[in-house]
Amino acid sequence: MDNGPRTGLAAVSTALLAMSRRLEVRDVLRTIVVSARELLDAEYAALGVPDDHGGFAQFVVDGITEEQWRRIGPLPRQHGILAAMLHQDGPERLADVRRDPRFEGWPPGHPEMSDFLGAPVRDGEETLGALFLANKKGARGFTDEDEDLLSLLAQHAAIALTNARLYERSRELTIAEERSRLAHELHDAVSQKLFSLRLTAQAAAALVDRDPARAKDELQQVAALAAEAADELRAAVTELRPAALDEDGLVATLRNHVRVLDRAHAARVTFTCDGVRALPATQEEALLRVAQEALHNALRHSGADLVEVTLARRGAGAALRVTDNGQGFVPSAVRRAGRHLGLVSMRDRASGVGGRLAVHSEPGTGTTIEMEVPGG
Repeated sequence: MDNGPRTGLAAVSTALLAMSRRLEVRDVLRTIVVSARELLDAEYAALGVPDDHGGFAQFVVDGITEEQWRRIGPLPRQHGILAAMLHQDGPERLADVRRDPRFEGWPPGHPEMSDFLGAPVRDGEETLGALFLANKKGARGFTDEDEDLLSLLAQHAAIALTNARLYERSRELTIAEERSRLAHELHDAVSQKLFSLRLTAQAAAALVDRDPARAKDELQQVAALAAEAADELRAAVTELRPAALDEDGLVATLRNHVRVLDRAHAARVTFTCDGVRALPATQEEALLRVAQEALHNALRHSGADLVEVTLARRGAGAALRVTDNGQGFVPSAVRRAGRHLGLVSMRDRASGVGGRLAVHSEPGTGTTIEMEVPGG
């Protein structure tokens, strides 16, 4: 192997350590791509993580400017050379990717690439992604040594990516457990305060005519108890705010939430996203909360074996849809029976951010919850 500064043992060791030290999936992906491009002295590098719908859940690039990336447009689909890398066991090196029979052309704005080196990132039988390099700097193109080095990087990338995914799942479960604990504490604390409020208010009402001074004292106690209850509610709401939204954004947070539910329940739970941009924080939180409530209803009450969550760009805003193939219900009958299944709360959240919520359901046909918010 070349002992130059880029591919020397120290540089390889530094890259592998950098991969293993990252805990967030997106940071791991970025570190893998940057390390591969620098170590193999390539002009371009990319790593694609496939989804279950013929596209890529994540696609990280290095060597392309933000302006070039915007001109290229949507994430690529799994086709041509990209698909081949996802379905083979080892690396592949091409002198000119454009002459390969699997090559299907570049989208508008895509830079020209010639020599190519790619390898799958695999954990046992599972393909986690595919790592691509193009345009080796200098005239000689990629070498056997480059191929060996990329294989080594791909093996360590699989370990780092698996660890990062386990960390995110563990964090999501920890957050869910903590929220459950807070909900129980909130219920206990606020229930006690409200019970005291009711008794004190009743005492004040009984004393108004025969002992106005004591009634005034009781009313002051009511005000103090109400203030305490408001403080506890405010503190609990602050703790329950989805911190992952600030760190990862709506798409990643919702994808991770769906992934955890898919593993925790017998029903299949899927997530699809199409071109959603970052939204104002209040809108992202409202969309996440509605999705969580709709998923809870579908998994606990509908008897569905498939729940599909989609998030799509809608003008400058976004549209959320949660669909299940469960038993369905008559929305008006649910309202009359006083069992809202969280529908009132979901409608309030949608209207609170300038959006709208629609519920489509009939017995035997499943349920679809749709929420649309404008851009900010």
